[in-house]
Amino acid sequence: MLEAERVLVLSQVRAAKLASNSDLSSPSPTGHTGLTWDIEFSFSGIVKMEEDPLYNKVEDVVGSHVEDAVTFWAQNINRNKDIVKIGCSLSEVCPHANSVFGSLDPKKIYGGLFSEDKCWYRCKVLKLISDEKCLVRYIDYGNTEILNRSHIVEIPLELQLPSVAKKYRLWGLQIPSGQEVTQFDQGRTFLGSLIFEKEIKMRIKAIYQDGTVIAQAEYGSVDIGEEVAKKGFAEKCKHACSNNSCEEKKSDPGQLSLRNLKSPIPLWSHRSNQSNFNRPKGRSNGRLPLDLKNENNAGNHVTFPKESLAAVDFNLGTNVSLAKIKQDQKLIEENEKLKTEKEVLLESYKALEQKVAQTAQELKQEKATTMDLTKNLESTLKTHMGSRMKALAAKVGILKEVRRVNINARFGDDLSDAIQVLDEGYLSTPVSFNELEKIWAEYHLAQEKIQTCENVNEGNVLIAKRNEVQQKLYTAIEVFILEVDALPLTKRLKTLQDLSTSLEAVYGQVKENINSDEIIKKFREWKCGKREEFTSVRNETQASLQRLVRWFQSTSQVFDLSVEESLTVEETIDNIDEILEKTQSSVCKELEMSLIDHGESDKEIISNTYSQVLQKILSEERLIATVQSKYKDSIEFKKQSIEWLNKSPSVDKLVSVKKTLKGLKAQLRWKLVEKNNLEESDDYDRFEIERLKQEIIQLRNRVFLEIYHEQEEYAKLDSLVQNWFPELPLLHPEIGLRTYMNTAGLLTMSLERDLLDAEPMKELSSKRPLVCSEVKGQMILLKGYSVDVDTEAKVIERAAAYHRAWRETKEESGLLPLIFLFMCKSDPMVYLMVPYYPGANLSALQASKPLTSEETLKVMKGVAQGLCTLHNADIIHGSLHQNNVFALNREQGIVGDFDFTKSVNQRASVNMMVGDLSLTSPELKMGKPASSSSDLYAYGCLLLWLTVQTQEFKTNEDGIPEIDELYLDEHLKSLLLSLISCRNSMTAGQVLNSNYFLLSKTNPIPEKATEHTGYVEEEELMMEDLEKYKEKQRNGGNDETHLDF
Repeated sequence: MLEAERVLVLSQVRAAKLASNSDLSSPSPTGHTGLTWDIEFSFSGIVKMEEDPLYNKVEDVVGSHVEDAVTFWAQNINRNKDIVKIGCSLSEVCPHANSVFGSLDPKKIYGGLFSEDKCWYRCKVLKLISDEKCLVRYIDYGNTEILNRSHIVEIPLELQLPSVAKKYRLWGLQIPSGQEVTQFDQGRTFLGSLIFEKEIKMRIKAIYQDGTVIAQAEYGSVDIGEEVAKKGFAEKCKHACSNNSCEEKKSDPGQLSLRNLKSPIPLWSHRSNQSNFNRPKGRSNGRLPLDLKNENNAGNHVTFPKESLAAVDFNLGTNVSLAKIKQDQKLIEENEKLKTEKEVLLESYKALEQKVAQTAQELKQEKATTMDLTKNLESTLKTHMGSRMKALAAKVGILKEVRRVNINARFGDDLSDAIQVLDEGYLSTPVSFNELEKIWAEYHLAQEKIQTCENVNEGNVLIAKRNEVQQKLYTAIEVFILEVDALPLTKRLKTLQDLSTSLEAVYGQVKENINSDEIIKKFREWKCGKREEFTSVRNETQASLQRLVRWFQSTSQVFDLSVEESLTVEETIDNIDEILEKTQSSVCKELEMSLIDHGESDKEIISNTYSQVLQKILSEERLIATVQSKYKDSIEFKKQSIEWLNKSPSVDKLVSVKKTLKGLKAQLRWKLVEKNNLEESDDYDRFEIERLKQEIIQLRNRVFLEIYHEQEEYAKLDSLVQNWFPELPLLHPEIGLRTYMNTAGLLTMSLERDLLDAEPMKELSSKRPLVCSEVKGQMILLKGYSVDVDTEAKVIERAAAYHRAWRETKEESGLLPLIFLFMCKSDPMVYLMVPYYPGANLSALQASKPLTSEETLKVMKGVAQGLCTLHNADIIHGSLHQNNVFALNREQGIVGDFDFTKSVNQRASVNMMVGDLSLTSPELKMGKPASSSSDLYAYGCLLLWLTVQTQEFKTNEDGIPEIDELYLDEHLKSLLLSLISCRNSMTAGQVLNSNYFLLSKTNPIPEKATEHTGYVEEEELMMEDLEKYKEKQRNGGNDETHLDF
């Protein structure tokens, strides 16, 4: 077997060499032309390249698709332009190309429509799944997909280029034999996290015969192969001399494993925007030209008006008098006027001529129609009796078909069946349900009493009673669960849902507020009456038809010459008209009852009955849903109560954290004192001070780590208080759990101002102490508020309300987060810790580099979300201005906090200006209280300021800008009018759902070039000072440089 493989490999080598000698200009498998390699093959089918100059060559690639833990596809970074060109060409060619027919060539390159983004990519056919479906590989990315033939098209020769993506295999690794599917998928995912869309270096070691490159992969200083091997997703190959060593099995494209086909394919439309290997964006919006051409090179044919020619003639004819020119000009004008009148008259003549011809044609048609009617009348009179008999026969035929069809639905039989289903299988409320609800209410009341109790002894009594009720509740829940388990809730609910679906399909919409037992009774009476009436009409029809049959039988005797006894004409022929009239009337009446819609009164009865039946169905469905919900809650309560029944949680872990935190703070204070003493001593030891600085930094980090651990323990206890043990704050007042709960975790007693290495920043605020520091790598600001006994509680209350609003959705809230609130032990001060975003407020951004229209849309949408979050929490900001709105990364807008020492009306009383525009709403100027509408007015003014930038606009006597005259996007103008001019009580939620944010395609507004040199320099100085401050933090705070803003 080995000898046979050796012969096969050598034959392939000879064929490859002959091919390369016959066409030196064609690209080699590695993309190089005209190179002759001394190639040696091992039994594993790997091309060795030790003697080739490209051995150990390094390629920079980006991963695009992962097959398993050691195999992936990647694109050379030098092929980025090729990908863009190929994508643009495919977007132009493929939509108009022909779909493939007949047999497909696996060596040929086609165009395939990727199902995820509906864009065209080059592909090769790997396998025919069926007559209509094929398995293809996208050769420029490496992933596979099953496509319909209609989504595969021929592409021209100029696009039959080598693939951009190559298949790579990690050097010296193989998939362990017998690896489980789960570990296989985990290995593939792990390799994807290391290489997908990352620039990695591939050190080439060998190449498979199928073109797979064996290489050592490195990402920075990380050896990817070693990382995969460490995780156990692959194993190192054994020595090559062994028969079983390093046997790299090549997958046959026609036999791809199922788990590779089902593996998640990277969605090209989801790749990072910064990647250089994305498919071209916007291809679906229009075709992108491969070469840019100047459209202005072509010459333009220019035509001159008559006036220009006349002026030229006048200049040339210097010998012509001015009077002669005027006379000729007048004649020309009169001639043109006559020509125009002539054309009008000709048009009128043609219109009249056409109308006369049309009238003559209509008269001719009318005459022909009258003659046809006359002929038809004569013919009808001749065939009247036969036509009448035919018409009656046709109606009788229809009646036969109607009688075959079940017409019970016309008399509400489906409603009667529904009423019967409701009456027979009705599920009443479980017996134990009401008792369970009663005990639940008793349990909740016991919990509420414990929560409001402030005396420990009384609390212990209430806890004991609560525990008794809890035992009763546990027993009642067990009884309820057993009873519900015996009920066919699911089956009954399915029956009701099917019944309501079938009735809704027939009768449609339900009437509201229809609930009376008289409706069902009236329906039954109506149905009985309709059934009797229909039976009477049907009997009458039957009798008329039988009479007509008897007439035919008796008439046959009159015309039968073989019958000796003859009847008189009066006895037979004379009454045929009466019989036909009666029969036709009876048949039509039955057809009318069977086919014609019910009258209004009948419809009213059926509609009311349907509404009543459907309401009963919905009522029973709600009962079942309530029982199922209570059943689910009971199961959950039983499951959780097993852990806490007759037990109380321990707070020892929180106490331990607090104890550790106290010791760390003591060590930190001692180190700070020791450092200050050394700095002030005569023996200044620089190395000892540096050592102390590092210890202080480590201690400070440990303090914050323990503070976060403390917050986690508080959160766990808070959850227990909310769900099970409201007595914890009462029994353990020393841990401060009630304070944590009242402020939603914002207020902490573990932080102190002296523990932070903070730098004063007086330039940012002249009203209150403001310092900057760094916590866990994040720049933060400490805002100091001077408080007394009254204002301290207000500050905590307002800050906690703001924090609760933010905590509901956090990053999606559109609000600046509050990190911590803590007290100063030595002074009447409250400190608020918030993130610090230097140069990110709107004022600084507009002064340095103004936001574009696209950026403005993104930022102000986030600001609208922030206002929506506050207003939903019944919080009025009252202080929205350009210095209090931030644009993070120029795209995420957030609303800053406000002065928590002031009430909303105090905050709103400050008249803030943006440019020449006042942010104070007209109602605030009139002395009315601040509201959500005044917040949105300020929001609208900021949006206008960001949008118009250097455009000038007028304001009316009340200072309101006039927006109608501005050149703005129609959706933006409509929104601004609603916010500023019309003031139609718009909410922040409506602003978010306005067409400006949902439909606008932002167009840049023409702007005048504006010089911002001074502001740019100021921003650069601010960032430079910030870097100095960070450097000082790293050096332990010895640098005395202050931030200058």
